[in-house]
Amino acid sequence: MPAPLPLAEILDSLHVVSLPLATRFRGVDRREAALFEGPEGWAEFSPFLEYDAAEAAAWLAAAIDFASEPQPLPHRDRIRVNATMPAVDADRVPEILARYGACRTVKVKVAETGQVLDEDIARVAAVRAALGPEGRIRVDANGGWNVDEAEHALHALAEFDLEYAEQPCATIGELADVRARLRDWDIPIAADESVRKAEDPLAVARAGAADILIVKAQPLGGVRRTLDIVEQAGLPAVVSSALDTSIGLAQGAHLAAALPVLDHDCGLGTAALFTSDVTADPLVPENGEIPVARVAPDPALLDAHAVSPDRRAWWEHRIRACYAELIART
Repeated sequence: MPAPLPLAEILDSLHVVSLPLATRFRGVDRREAALFEGPEGWAEFSPFLEYDAAEAAAWLAAAIDFASEPQPLPHRDRIRVNATMPAVDADRVPEILARYGACRTVKVKVAETGQVLDEDIARVAAVRAALGPEGRIRVDANGGWNVDEAEHALHALAEFDLEYAEQPCATIGELADVRARLRDWDIPIAADESVRKAEDPLAVARAGAADILIVKAQPLGGVRRTLDIVEQAGLPAVVSSALDTSIGLAQGAHLAAALPVLDHDCGLGTAALFTSDVTADPLVPENGEIPVARVAPDPALLDAHAVSPDRRAWWEHRIRACYAELIART
């Protein structure tokens, strides 16, 4: 519900930035994000560029809530985070891991378009060699395999002692099939897109298609709504991010802090993938953790990373469209 923060106030404090990445990720070299300030502090609105207003509206609702409202009381003040390994060549693994410091868990991107399974195996093997036997490895296919491909790939990757496989297939039915086929392999299935992009985020739990939920505060409409989804699903949750600035990561940290139980390291260490951020003290992992705290941007960095007037106008139009979508829903 957008009422706590009028549209005029959002636009009045709006800054739109483009941050450079250390390595190409999700097909981009720079990440655009809109930032604005409310009574409780700064918030981020950064749905991916291809999302329409109907899908992106939940992201704006989340930002409005974080900027306008006190967040739920925390159960912890620091969050253990994982490193995220893009779908790079295996020889780049040590370089990228070095950006994260002492994280004990790594999420490895697999099933990248244009790549083959041997490249995934080499990348995961390099991560295992870097972490040693005690490190934790999870793989994320972003729905890139069909059921047979997922079964074959996860059998091949099982030797690296996977913590879980995230969204191996696109649909809930496929996830359920893969989970059934892997029952004797002790590879839990985690659902991401089947939660955050679904009209019904609880459908995957009702179908018995996942062992773990991957939840993100922005696309699910904010911390409170996400907590409600996790409670109703009755499954363990891992809080992740959508390649956010440190302001967006702060919202994710508040979500992770508010979960009554948090057994897995969270995907909130991705500030390490940027070569610059909007704050001089970014939420880059230290000893495998980030603090639970709000982040205010540095005015000089906002100016340094500001987008062109045309791009700002594009984001303003997008915010207006999403705000109208939220008004229509209420």
